[in-house]
Order: sequence, then structure tokens, then C-alpha cells
Amino acid sequence: MRRFHVPTLFSAFLTLLNDRLGESIVFPLLPFLLAGFNADGRTLGLLAGSYALAQFTVTPLIGALSDRYGRRPVIATCVSGSVLGLGLFAVTVSLDWPAGSGLPLILLFGARLIDGVSGGTAATAGAVLADVTPPERRAQAFGLIGVAFGLGFIIGPFLGGQLARLTVTLPVWVATGFALLNLVVVLLLLPETHPQDARRQMPRKRDLNPFAQIARVMGNPAVGRLCLSFFLFFLAFNGFTAILVLYFKQRFNWGPELATTAFLIVGVVATLVQGGLIGSLVKRFGEWRLTLIGLGLVIAGCLLIPATDPARARLGVFSAVAILASGTGLVTPSLRSLVSRRLDGEGQGAALGSLQALQSLGSFLGPPLAGLSYDLIGASSPFWGGGLLLALVILLVTAGGSPEGGHPEHRRAGL
Repeated sequence: MRRFHVPTLFSAFLTLLNDRLGESIVFPLLPFLLAGFNADGRTLGLLAGSYALAQFTVTPLIGALSDRYGRRPVIATCVSGSVLGLGLFAVTVSLDWPAGSGLPLILLFGARLIDGVSGGTAATAGAVLADVTPPERRAQAFGLIGVAFGLGFIIGPFLGGQLARLTVTLPVWVATGFALLNLVVVLLLLPETHPQDARRQMPRKRDLNPFAQIARVMGNPAVGRLCLSFFLFFLAFNGFTAILVLYFKQRFNWGPELATTAFLIVGVVATLVQGGLIGSLVKRFGEWRLTLIGLGLVIAGCLLIPATDPARARLGVFSAVAILASGTGLVTPSLRSLVSRRLDGEGQGAALGSLQALQSLGSFLGPPLAGLSYDLIGASSPFWGGGLLLALVILLVTAGGSPEGGHPEHRRAGL
């Protein structure tokens, strides 16, 4: 890559890292941070889901704004919002509030929504990478996205767990400081990469409606069943993972360090699978088989957690989350690829963009439903319910047959 692109690439990489790092530091600590306010499953689920709700509603708008007004002002505004959201969260959990006051919870939800609204930086940072690299080098540049996300999912839980040994609020302040560093780097180093002659007009309002995008892709007979599977997978997965730390805390009496170690294992295993193994596995087994294998692994890991004996909690839980992460690392890219293979060239962009909306919608709905189930039915119910939903996903994927059965070229060949 040309030398003068280094500051631009560094700014984009730091933005992508900050996008994952802030969430991966705070999310595993939510039950401990909420302990002084309201630690029930419903509140935890709503707080976890509010971030995804904000992302779901504004991400299409943020992408359109970057095409219209440029990458730099959009990234700077979003990172500023991240600083504000994380800072408000840090201040709220650090203060001593009067007993029975509802204001801190209002502030915490507001902070999460602000941070979620500001979380559309990943797509814009990816657009920066596309702006400054020629097509033949673009795959190499986009590799930075995977590296940044992988590092974020690994460093975040580790850093959060270590810092929480001093005080549970310290990791949130560190996440705020990292976001502030990101903002300074963007303002000092990131040039505008989207030239004026390439700017686009703002799309129509209905084109920015994520529900309209979802309706279009779900109505496509070629991929509707697979897209429903994609949504249900993230509904189930984000549901039981949202209450995971609360379950560890109440059933095994784990503190922040052990709880975040479980998420560290998830980050390491998922990064290894998606970053190093998925290509060779796809060549050997194909996306359809890998999707089913991955779903089986996620179900196994999900059900192993409530079956773990408290006397052997570390071995049982760490083994279960490693299995979970392996399965997730197989399912997510394989399902995306199955959708892509069943579409013609013109439908690729819209449908694959809609998958992100379906993922965000599942990430929003899953945690509150799991939290409600945790409180009303029992602590193990989100895991058993998640297992049932994932079994339904297996039925949906198998009912559609292997991708070869639905691919136009194979149909013409009579296969």
C-alpha cells in the first residue's frame, strides 16, 4: 500500500478496533455494573438489547450520510457519540445514587442508546478502506476488518477482567479513554477519502427503513427460508449469551475475572475458526454441511452450560463456551455464503445488507426475551429455549435442501 495511506489505514483500523473493543469490555461486566441498581434478567436483557436496537435503526442512515457528506465527518461524529455514551455510562455507574432512584437506570439506557447510535462506524471505516485501495488490493485491506474485530473480541474481555480486579467501573473508564484516543487520531490523521464528484444524493426514506429491507429479502423465495434461519440463529444466540454472566454470577458465584475469561475463550476460538480454518473447511465439507455441523455444536455448548456441575464449573463452562464459539464461527460465514450462492449478481448487495439488519434485529429481541424467561421460568430456561430455536433453524436449513438443489446452474443440469 502506498506510504501516504498509512495514517488513513491506521485511523480506519483504530476505529474498527474501538467499535468492537468498547462493547466487548462493557458487555461481560453488565451484571456486575448493574448490581447496585437492578440486577434482574429483564433489566439486563433490555439494557443489552438496547444497543443493538439503536444500531438496527440508524446503520442504513449512517452509510447513506457517509456517501453524501463524506467519510471523515461521519466517523468523527460517530466516535464522538461513542465517547459521550461510554462516558455517561462510566459516570453513572461510578456515582453513589439514593436508594430507589430511577434516574441511574434512565441514564444507563440513554448511554447505551447513544453508544449504539454511534456504532455505525464499522461500515464507514470499511468504506474508507475501499476508497484508498485499488480493487486488486482490496481483499488485503478488508482483512484489517477481521483482524480488528478479532483483536477486539480477545483484548476486550481480557482487559475488562483484569481491570475489574481493581474496581468494576475501571474498565468502562478505560473504554471511554480508548474511544477518546480514537477521536483524536481521526481528527488529526484521517483525511477525507470520498471525493466530491463521487458523492451521492440521500436515498428515499423508505430505502433507509431496515424493516423494508428485511421484508424484501424475506419475500425472496430463493433465500427467504435461509434468511429466517439467520434471524432465528442470532435471536437464540444473543438471547442466552446476554444472560450468561448473570447465570455464572448467581449459579457459580463467579466474579468478573472468571466471567470475562469465558468471553475471552469465545473470542479466541471464534477468531481462529473464522480467521484461519473456515476456508479449508468449506473446501472440504461445503457451506451447507458446515452450517449444520456448526448448529449442532452451538446446541451442544448451549445445553452443556445448565448441565454443568458447580463443583466442576470451570472445566464445564470453559469447554461449553469453546464448543459454542466453534459452532458460531462455522454458522455465521457459512449461512451468509449460502444466501449469496442462491442469488443472482443484482440481488447480492441488498440481500447481504439485509442480513446485517436481521442480525441486529435478532440481537435486539433475543436478550429481553431471554431475560424475561430467566426471571419468570427459571435460570436455565434461556439455554433450553435457545436450544429449541436452534433445532428449528436446523429444520429450516435442511428443509431447503443443499444449496446445489437450489442453484440455477444445477437446476439446468438436471441435478
